[in-house]
Amino acid sequence: MATRDKSTLILIIFILCGLVIGGLIGQLAQNVSWLSWLSYGQTFGIPDPVPLDLGVVKLTFGIMFNINISSIIGMIISIFIYRKF
Repeated sequence: MATRDKSTLILIIFILCGLVIGGLIGQLAQNVSWLSWLSYGQTFGIPDPVPLDLGVVKLTFGIMFNINISSIIGMIISIFIYRKF
């Protein structure tokens, strides 16, 4: 069972790396005219942070996702690399 958990953790790390690298490539490609389609995407999440004041502890929750074409391609490539790994 420990091997399966380790394998799942490695898959999640590969997918997150693919998303981050793909997002970076998308941002770098938005100024190149023939690669600008890679930066097309959508942003969604909680735009304004939600505060939670418990008197002793004050917490602020918020999350935003910025998904674009290149991050999706990066995620797919990372899954293929994981299968070869």
